[in-house]
Amino acid sequence: MAYISEVNMSFSNDMDDEYEKLFRRMNPPRVVIDNESCKNATVIRVDSANKHGILLEVVQVLTDLNLIITKAYISSDGGWFMDVFNVTDQEGNKVTDEGILDYILKSLGPESCFTSSMRSVGVKPSMDHTAIELTGCDRPGLLSEVSAVLTHLKCNVVNAEVWTHNTRAASVMHVTDEETGGAITDPERLSRIKKLLCNVLKGSSKSSEAKTVVSHGITHTARRLHQMMFDDRDYERADDDALDENKRPNVNVVNWHDKYYSVVTIQSKDRPKLLFDTVCTLTDMQYVVFHASINAEGPEAYQEYYIRHIDGSPVKSDAERERVIQCLEAAIERRVSEGLKLELCTTDRVGLLSDVTRIFRENSLTVIRAEVTTKAGKALNTFYVRDASGYPVDSKTIDSIRQAIGQTILKVKGSPEELKNGPQESPTRFLFGGLFKSRSFVNFGLVRSYS
Repeated sequence: MAYISEVNMSFSNDMDDEYEKLFRRMNPPRVVIDNESCKNATVIRVDSANKHGILLEVVQVLTDLNLIITKAYISSDGGWFMDVFNVTDQEGNKVTDEGILDYILKSLGPESCFTSSMRSVGVKPSMDHTAIELTGCDRPGLLSEVSAVLTHLKCNVVNAEVWTHNTRAASVMHVTDEETGGAITDPERLSRIKKLLCNVLKGSSKSSEAKTVVSHGITHTARRLHQMMFDDRDYERADDDALDENKRPNVNVVNWHDKYYSVVTIQSKDRPKLLFDTVCTLTDMQYVVFHASINAEGPEAYQEYYIRHIDGSPVKSDAERERVIQCLEAAIERRVSEGLKLELCTTDRVGLLSDVTRIFRENSLTVIRAEVTTKAGKALNTFYVRDASGYPVDSKTIDSIRQAIGQTILKVKGSPEELKNGPQESPTRFLFGGLFKSRSFVNFGLVRSYS
């Protein structure tokens, strides 16, 4: 009888999947791009059959194009998903590039329903590079050590993204073989790379938690970093956390019992990719967004989400509510662009990252966040740095670094003098160390407000 029950359940699930596929084919997504109705932004309307994670897919497409979402209205109550986004380019202008507009239509329109629903967030095989995921406790000089080990092992870092938050560090690196320029496939070599990197992450502390994963898959880097830091529980704060509470986002979670929703409101300083970071976290925490409104036209961003857990229930307890608040705070803080922004552009070569990280470390700089990319043989890297002691970066230090790396190679975005007027952070906040040294609302008392 148990076997028959399992067969019936499997048959029922298969039927549900086939019905869902048929429904999508009968009701393909519709995308309208409007450059006339709004004075200051391009309006993108997306209508499609509803499914879990579709909001993240849409936001991810727009975010990966480096578009700025200034307003959004979202409704997915029932079997249909309807979104309206107001977007601009990086300069605040309407989007007029035909290549970008065509890409949006192809990625979100009727053609997209015939591709895998996980095309943008899943794992795909790649022979172009080997992906290395690193998670561990942050400390000064860590990434410098990691990049030195990779250079010693004849690996070239072609792309990498590094985040640090709450004494934890995570990175996704794409490396190639120095000789072939392709992915590293030898099992013994991969095992040695994994072992040596794990030893570096652990450092001198035997109890230090560290994790190294090597794969040939393609994943969405930002989403993986969120997942890695979430799994590492970077959202948990010590009672003596020294982070200035005024800098934290204002996150509220209340229950609207009349409609059986939990309502999440977030007020924070606006920045690029903010919407992706919050939607990604809600999705990976298995919450469904039924309605949402986002306004980020000024320096502050306001987000409001009406959510239920994937099991259909709103937030059930104080502990769950506290966890939602902590995780959303962490998601927003991970990618805050603090510190002095440095941009490096030069011809790529094996060992470049190792050399630059060493120079940064020797000048007592710690990196808060970093993006390393390679395009057409050019290394295009961005670093957000601060003095390792927690003080603003001195202009003499920047001059010394630019002389060592090259005046035309390393550009400074913003003046070091500007940082001297800003708040100082605790010296314990390292970057992978010196990267380069009439609603019826019920409030359960977990509304946080930082003024």
